[in-house]
Amino acid sequence: MASSVDGSAARPVVTRFAPSPTGFLHIGNARTGLFSWLYARHHGGKALLRIEDTDKARSTQEAIAVIHEGLAWLGLEFDGEPVYQSQRADRHAEVAYKLLAAGQAYKCFCTPEELTEMREAQRAAKQPIRYNGYWRDRDPSEAPAGAPFVIRIKTPEGGETVIEDAVQGRVKVDNREIDDFILLRADGSPTYMLAVVVDDMDMGCTHIIRGDDHLNNAFRQLQVIKAMQGIEPGWEEPVYAHVPLIHGSDGAKLSKRHGALGVRDYRDMGVLPETLFNYLLRLGWGHGDQEEFSKEEAIALFDIDAVGKGPSRFDMKKLLSMNGNYIRKADDARLAGLIAPLIGPQADVALLTEAMPVLKTRARDLNELASGAAFLFKTRPLNIDEAAAALLDGDGRARLAEISARLHGESDWTIPALEANLKAYAEELGLGLGKLAQPLRAALTGQTTSPGIFDVLALLGREESLARIDAQAGS
Repeated sequence: MASSVDGSAARPVVTRFAPSPTGFLHIGNARTGLFSWLYARHHGGKALLRIEDTDKARSTQEAIAVIHEGLAWLGLEFDGEPVYQSQRADRHAEVAYKLLAAGQAYKCFCTPEELTEMREAQRAAKQPIRYNGYWRDRDPSEAPAGAPFVIRIKTPEGGETVIEDAVQGRVKVDNREIDDFILLRADGSPTYMLAVVVDDMDMGCTHIIRGDDHLNNAFRQLQVIKAMQGIEPGWEEPVYAHVPLIHGSDGAKLSKRHGALGVRDYRDMGVLPETLFNYLLRLGWGHGDQEEFSKEEAIALFDIDAVGKGPSRFDMKKLLSMNGNYIRKADDARLAGLIAPLIGPQADVALLTEAMPVLKTRARDLNELASGAAFLFKTRPLNIDEAAAALLDGDGRARLAEISARLHGESDWTIPALEANLKAYAEELGLGLGKLAQPLRAALTGQTTSPGIFDVLALLGREESLARIDAQAGS
């Protein structure tokens, strides 16, 4: 049994992204969703979305909304309406009973106690722990009347299952390693293994792109597909592409100790959507030495054969460095609109837009950008942080009084004129310009970091600048 890339080449490409609502959209899932979406777009096919919401405890409307919100923020628009797995239980059961009627599945009446005894015997004999096929060839009439049962698939007892994986290459398993797994539970509910395959086939998926933690599942899911091929039309084996998982910078599987795990977390950290799109794209896929791609470039260039077999490492420093690059290239008005809510109702978007060329030069994220812009909207008396207060000691205040007198006489409140004025003053005093700029920055912003001091003076304007200086100089 094999799944072949060539065997599906003639079919229009249909991919799917199938996240489970867990309260957040995991960054690793978002990457496989991105790869699925890009592959479909690159080949002119369809990218479908399925919400695997069968876990009723976790699949709340809020959790589902988080998935839709995260995908929209990343700019991934899927084709058609989303499929909700929980609404298809009747169809899943229908397939199980079709397999049963065709002799490709059977009823298993084993009790929990019998299954426990079976496992213990296998463990004692140092055998693999799996169902031993006890009811595979028995007549159901041998079971007690009304006894509960599950439906198990009949897997091949010999040979091997081969997958020509588009990322992993040829992988295979001895069919004796695949037990007769359950399709339908005793309460009539479908197992994950059944539901996923039925949905994939009914949605017409030609390519299944997902994490390589699902590779073992593929061998089982192919058994269902193969068994249904003589029962219903349209059950063609898909092309599988199992993408290596993302690891942390230390090489261990990505977990909470490595930082944020959800797409929303990165948005709240001030990462731009185009940054995360680009960064996830580059985790395991590449095109020469190019680091940054527009969405259009990504669609034009992406193909699954360029995805590496080894796990990629998530590097927060690299992500934030890339984010800084995107911030510097972003439209000023857009950035102003994004950070205004972070500053508060006092924020003036027009002033932020005007100031943005200066503000965005060093910020690595939107929160830093908002923090760096906050001085523009502070009211007097300014809240002076501890580091800035240390600069406003007796000597610092005396120096401010001298600077104030100098600037009160400046009629041309422009960056070149202000710079020439204070540089000349520093030379007169035999000081470096920094000795003037440090207390001046503390008085104007309440902080020790800010844009260039002449930019700060120009953005605040003559009246506000002098009022802030005088308030700290004590004049």
